[in-house]
Amino acid sequence: MTELHFPADFVFGTSTAAAQIETAFEHEWVNFTSKDGHIFNRTCDHELHREEDADIIAYCAPYYRMGFLWSKLQRAPLAPLHEETANEYERFLELLSAKGVQIMLVLHHFHNPNWFLAKGGWEKEENVALWVDFARKVSQRFGKYVRFWNTFNEPNVYASNGWITGLFPPQQRSIRRAFRVIRNLGKAHHLAYTELKNEHPHIPVGISHNAVIFSAENLAGLLPARISDWWFMDFCLQQFAGALDFFGMSYYAKISHDPHPITYIDTPDKIKKLNKPHDDMWEYYPQGMAECIHRYWKKYRLPIIITESGVCTSDDNFRISAMKEYLRIVHACMQSGVDIRGYFWWSTFDNFEWNLGPTYRFGLYETDIETKERRKRPSADVYRQVAYGKTIRL
Repeated sequence: MTELHFPADFVFGTSTAAAQIETAFEHEWVNFTSKDGHIFNRTCDHELHREEDADIIAYCAPYYRMGFLWSKLQRAPLAPLHEETANEYERFLELLSAKGVQIMLVLHHFHNPNWFLAKGGWEKEENVALWVDFARKVSQRFGKYVRFWNTFNEPNVYASNGWITGLFPPQQRSIRRAFRVIRNLGKAHHLAYTELKNEHPHIPVGISHNAVIFSAENLAGLLPARISDWWFMDFCLQQFAGALDFFGMSYYAKISHDPHPITYIDTPDKIKKLNKPHDDMWEYYPQGMAECIHRYWKKYRLPIIITESGVCTSDDNFRISAMKEYLRIVHACMQSGVDIRGYFWWSTFDNFEWNLGPTYRFGLYETDIETKERRKRPSADVYRQVAYGKTIRL
């Protein structure tokens, strides 16, 4: 058995998103019907399980990447934070702090208040100031609990799925609008970066960028793959460059084109026919994580934190195998000289996987779709050993 050791100060954590685990509240996902036929209203009842979930979070790892429901915490433009909701979140953060858990706080993760949408949302530059106001108020109220700021989660995914593929609300198909949205997200990040550093100069600020390996299965796939790579991997990210203390990167998949994207979500028969390894969503290509790490390290030379990594599967043996493979890759990249500071597993427990639904499973803990009962999977024990022992046994 081989043992790989991580530095004592290496950050290990798990990750969730508020909208995927808390009951929906006045945001654009309310009443959304997912691919598997569920309604995006009741997700995981997190607000009813905070003490139990705090125990689960602390069991799995010493860090936790999380966010708040913007729609619930700030209920009107430029309004003070809703006191009851803020107190509830503060009690939860105190609970985690008492258990020794440190926080990476995500300020925007794929959802917006209805009042923000009514003003035109991220398509209008004048609305940038409304989100920056929210970020400022969160910083002032909760900054003392935060070890890392993550302003935007996967803005390339958000802009692409909301305005190009039409999979996320507002379900638009407009490249022109997608460009406008990603530029406004970038402007919001730059303004928030200044606010956050003024308020808490020593807390690192970054984003989470979703990295994908885009490839071509045939000649017809070459151009679509190259365009996807340019937009998703370069152009979107450029909007945030220059105001990052660390580079947050999530990685899950390789997507080949023929010329259409080949995924297990939409084209499972193609994946099987091509004999590609896969989870329940995408082609499983772990070496792509190393390719993306080296690509962005060479370009930006910023400390890297893997802000999300995981597999969508009900096969926990596969989950454990993938976890070990990804951590082996991270360790090898560090040995080659890349400055990687941390790794967050997605996710702590099964949640509502956006447009796809709750049957798509990522968690170290299983969440029963009907009762919302949490049940530990063996992968939670494996990850705990790594997260607290700083050692992975291959």
